[in-house]
Amino acid sequence: MNTVDIITKKRNGDMLSREELEYLVMGFTKGEIPDYQMSAFLMAVYFRGMTREETVDLTQIMKESGDTVDLSDIRGIKVDKHSTGGVGDKTTLIAGPIAAACGVPVAKMSGRGLGFTGGTVDKLESIPGFRTSLSEQDFINQVNDKGIAVIGQTGQIAPADKKVYALRDVTATVENLSLITSSIMSKKLAAGSDAILLDVKCGSGAFMKTREDAEKLASLMVEIGNAAGRKTMALITDMSQPLGMAVGNSLEVEEAIEVLKNRGADDITELSVNLAGFMIYLGGKASDSQEGIKMARGALEDGSALKKFREFIAGQGGNPAVIEDTSVLPHGSCRMDLTAWQDGYIVQIDAMKIGLASQHTGAGRETKEDMADLSAGIRLQHKVGDQVATGDIICTIYGNDPDKVQKALEEAIKAVKIETVRPHIPALIKSEVYSDEKNCCTVHRVDNNTESDCLQQ
Repeated sequence: MNTVDIITKKRNGDMLSREELEYLVMGFTKGEIPDYQMSAFLMAVYFRGMTREETVDLTQIMKESGDTVDLSDIRGIKVDKHSTGGVGDKTTLIAGPIAAACGVPVAKMSGRGLGFTGGTVDKLESIPGFRTSLSEQDFINQVNDKGIAVIGQTGQIAPADKKVYALRDVTATVENLSLITSSIMSKKLAAGSDAILLDVKCGSGAFMKTREDAEKLASLMVEIGNAAGRKTMALITDMSQPLGMAVGNSLEVEEAIEVLKNRGADDITELSVNLAGFMIYLGGKASDSQEGIKMARGALEDGSALKKFREFIAGQGGNPAVIEDTSVLPHGSCRMDLTAWQDGYIVQIDAMKIGLASQHTGAGRETKEDMADLSAGIRLQHKVGDQVATGDIICTIYGNDPDKVQKALEEAIKAVKIETVRPHIPALIKSEVYSDEKNCCTVHRVDNNTESDCLQQ
């Protein structure tokens, strides 16, 4: 087999066999095929696309490039929740404990963030003492004892994806349906859970800018998950403005605690309860998603989810005092306020630009080698639709380097628009994606109560 022939074939829009994809991906992973040839292949895929069959093959090849986690010693139906990424998305810290409080074992492997803020692992590591590296047996024991564990991904889970993704990130080939699908699902299938819930974002702060593209991505991932024997569903959710009020690592932990105390912003609370409700349904603890959502809301209101979060923190070595006293978290020494320059309504808080502003504070990483500042980030005081007067604080920028905070403030200004007419506020949860016994996906658009069949790529 010849690498140039494979690249040429995909460049011309032809379909590749599993053997050809395996030759290329595994050759690159082993260091036998150089970066420049893999870069050419990724660009060909970006422009020419892949069939569903090719995408399934690529996902399986990446999954089989490393270890598959055996979670059979964990009691019950294990449910994994994955978000395609957003600004201010701390739902794992909320939905996970809610689902666990309702009896669903949550055994989750998460990554570190690259871009706007840290990932779930970075956020948890802002809690003093919290350990995101556990032995396999300790991980299993934590889930059996506490109902939930979250650890960092090991290097042996889909190593082919890890190496390919690093190249995609520097060759502008991230935003491709098949490449995103194979990247996410190879890791999810290797992680060992019995069921998978996907939170697929759309809007300015997401990979998928439109709902239609998000539905196509979700449909493909749901099909692949179910075909692999994992009950898989997806929600399409809005990422046109940041989720909740906090963007940044320790700031998002603080907000998660506020939500678990029933004092959180409406949007992050609504999404977390819905995600947890679907997890409860997938975990066999509810007869349908609506019953699951009702159970999730009850666990939030009666305090059992907050109690579960405390147990989760203590079980992984973290300081549970953070529940009552968030001053134990790291806080930036420098802060600057963005204030309203006129009276009116906030009609836009662009998620992408707020994300970039957060990255400027040091809360995120530009490269995998960068160290994230766990105390830096942005706290919003207002959301789209709010009325403001001149001088009102719209958001506060936190960090430890005044120059970085100033740069972040200049970026945040570009994200906000104020006008005299109150805007339409987009629906937070847009669609549900699920499949039938024949693994044909249905997209139910929640905001207008319409349904469509499997979306073809």
